[in-house]
Amino acid sequence: MKIATWNVNSIRTRIGHVVDWLSQNHVDVLCMQETKVVDTDFPCAPFKELGYHLYLSGQKAYNGVALASRQPLEDVSSGFSAILSDAQPEWDEQKRVITGVIDGIRIVNLYVPNGSAVGSEKYDYKLRWLALLQEYLRSLLTSSSAICVCGDFNIALEEKDIHNSISIENHIMASEPERQALRNILLLGFADAFRKFTTDGGYYSWWDYRAAAFRRNLGWRIDHHYLTPELYERATSCTIDVAPRKLPQPSDHAPVIVEF
Repeated sequence: MKIATWNVNSIRTRIGHVVDWLSQNHVDVLCMQETKVVDTDFPCAPFKELGYHLYLSGQKAYNGVALASRQPLEDVSSGFSAILSDAQPEWDEQKRVITGVIDGIRIVNLYVPNGSAVGSEKYDYKLRWLALLQEYLRSLLTSSSAICVCGDFNIALEEKDIHNSISIENHIMASEPERQALRNILLLGFADAFRKFTTDGGYYSWWDYRAAAFRRNLGWRIDHHYLTPELYERATSCTIDVAPRKLPQPSDHAPVIVEF
């Protein structure tokens, strides 16, 4: 089984890239983030023509997550409140969480808030959102031992996940409180699939559109697959496909694929 995560940065803008990629890469599930479209306007037809079932949680112009699966998913839900009954409704106003089950594997597709700038209101929101995510995943673990949590985390956990030409002190996506919030989540029992196979630095999943960052490989590894022990043992590869980033008008993220 292959599960891919890809921040497509507007599915309507990038639909040709995504469909072409799926035609050449027969993944079982594609987890998309930043679809930036309400569900009724999502371009469903090209996915259905390729044989994919779609599960959507969209929002106009911002955020949005979606699952495209070759076989129907079970137990699909979106938002925190579907799992955490005491979660306040405002946490689901931004469409950032969707989950479903395929062949006994629960997939959790996330678009973690960026946080804007350390110390800002959006930064505080990000830290509180991550704390709620920790409780959400803790709840899911009570009923499932095979979970793949993936998506755009907007956090580079280690120094080697960032190109070395910038100072990361108090840098958004690399500040210590963000990293600690993610470490707290991983302490629930999740491990980084990519690091099972690649321990070196220099591998990235996001490059700024500015300053020729992609050509110079000035990137960040912020798109992840985190796995429970059962799945971690079953994982046979985890790779970043940089080819779509080379296309005209690409997403600024590349797909990351884990295989079991």
